[in-house]
Amino acid sequence: MAIFGLWVINKAGGLVYERSFGDGLPHLTSNEYLVLAGTLHGIHAITSRLSPTGSSSGAHVISGETFKMNILLTATGTKFVLLTSLVEPSADSVLQKVYEIYADAVMKNPFHTPEMPIRSEGFDTRIVALLG
Repeated sequence: MAIFGLWVINKAGGLVYERSFGDGLPHLTSNEYLVLAGTLHGIHAITSRLSPTGSSSGAHVISGETFKMNILLTATGTKFVLLTSLVEPSADSVLQKVYEIYADAVMKNPFHTPEMPIRSEGFDTRIVALLG
């Protein structure tokens, strides 16, 4: 399984969680990650309006030459983005498991403010156990 990174983007386009796995991704500054998250949020909004056959929830996969961005959009507008190799077969099921961990470890935490950066050791530990 070649998973390079995970991003969680809030409904306003702000990056609330970022984690890299392995050495596949270049090191970026926090500002660069914020710009990338905002750009992806905009691209996702545009693709949701471009559907020639009616209603669409936007892009689910964006492929590059050497990687894929797999996107899960939740009912609340939060986006989970998994950066994987081109041949990663289980990205959708992994994203669903990440969402379940998010619901359990973050959204049930009474000290977490929605739409703010995720600072939960429990969430981080479970994500590393799943992906790292």
